Amino acid sequence: MPALMLAQAAGGCGTSMVREDRTGLLKAFLGGLPGTAAARLAMAVEVDRLMDGKVLPHDDILEGLRPILRRENYDRTPTPLRLFCRPFQDLLTSIPRKVKQKGSIARGTLVPAWNWLSQTLLPAETATFVSECRALVLNHKPDDALIRATQFWPLAADAMVKALATEAGRQSAQKVLGDAFAVEDITDMAMLLSAGETVERLITLLPAPVPSFHEQLIWQVREIYDQVSQEKPDVAPYVAVIVMNRLNRPWEALRLPLLITRHTDETLISKTDMGLVGEILFARMDALKTSIQATRHPLFDADKLMEEAKTFADISSHIAKEIELKREGEWGKRLLAERVQIGKVMEGFMDRAPKEFGAALPTSKGMGADFSRHPGTEKHEMALRYAKLVAGSRIFAAAASFAAKNKATYDDLCTALKRYNEDVVKALKANPQNAVANAQFLFCAEATAILFSEEEAELLRRRGRAALSAAA
Repeated sequence: MPALMLAQAAGGCGTSMVREDRTGLLKAFLGGLPGTAAARLAMAVEVDRLMDGKVLPHDDILEGLRPILRRENYDRTPTPLRLFCRPFQDLLTSIPRKVKQKGSIARGTLVPAWNWLSQTLLPAETATFVSECRALVLNHKPDDALIRATQFWPLAADAMVKALATEAGRQSAQKVLGDAFAVEDITDMAMLLSAGETVERLITLLPAPVPSFHEQLIWQVREIYDQVSQEKPDVAPYVAVIVMNRLNRPWEALRLPLLITRHTDETLISKTDMGLVGEILFARMDALKTSIQATRHPLFDADKLMEEAKTFADISSHIAKEIELKREGEWGKRLLAERVQIGKVMEGFMDRAPKEFGAALPTSKGMGADFSRHPGTEKHEMALRYAKLVAGSRIFAAAASFAAKNKATYDDLCTALKRYNEDVVKALKANPQNAVANAQFLFCAEATAILFSEEEAELLRRRGRAALSAAA
């Protein structure tokens, strides 16, 4: 029923509206759905597509739902393509790239690779696989569909490897696939498909997100690693990568190479294949650093900037805790250098915060707060964004190397706001009809909630109400 209603909504937007606008409205609507509703709708749409339904705009709907489904980690319908991807699903990433990172596969490579396999390499075999998996899923036999997929994985891996075995084959594949790194992505895919059944044991052992990579789990993963090392040594380094991407705290995956190498020294770990986990974590920090450095005043999202800086700080600080980083070591040098760069960006925002915050609290020289003019809604909004950034950064400022600047800025904003709060309460008592004072009072209450607490803001509101009552 939800799918049918959505189809009617998607198709009934009016013939005068272009498809792009209609698709944009549809995705905006889908992006606001609760998680459980999004999961049910996705299942209905995917089942409809398996049944060759022609009414629903399957791709548009699923694209609109995808951010919610990824964020909430809901189980998805085991479609033939999703079953095919299981051995390498944990390596898929949407992070933009300038180089090919071993252990990461661009999501953009997935559909071209599937089309290449199903239309060029194994058309008949892939069609049979799709047909049989579809029938099993529609007959509510997901386990049987997975067994069927395990039979297809080595066949697909072998076809991919043979197709890329020569330079001519690689060049031919490159033309079909498009992306400069797609051939290397497919090499990673084929490698994991060839060890698909062993990888399946690993992901069954670690249903994502794993809250803690404790000692018992580490030893269980070690057993799988040892098996892979004997049977397919080229796949062994990917075990830790799969583990990392299934952990709630990905840096805990470094515990596996620590156990395997029996060293706590990052210099030794980083020089082995097991150092791949560290390299991927550093690549994630590099992506965060690039985004943070590209953030500029005045067009910045305080929540996004804080989230990126916090994630960077979390990864960097936990890498340092998990292994013994040395200043002269490769990872140690990189970590220190990147922390300094992030610290400089954040210090720049801290330096600007008092000016932007003060612009929303106009004063007269020697007279305190000035309520003769309204500073403007834009200055209020900018001041609140900076207040949110300064206050919200306190919990990770030390790990991102700008703790001293953050503390000094926070103290400056708090001092200015406390002084202004006293003046605005006095102004309400002296002239309750002053529209500017009333507007500034509302702003001060909101800023107080951000910089101090909601309790302090409520106390200020009560003082304001008492001042108005006294004046009346």
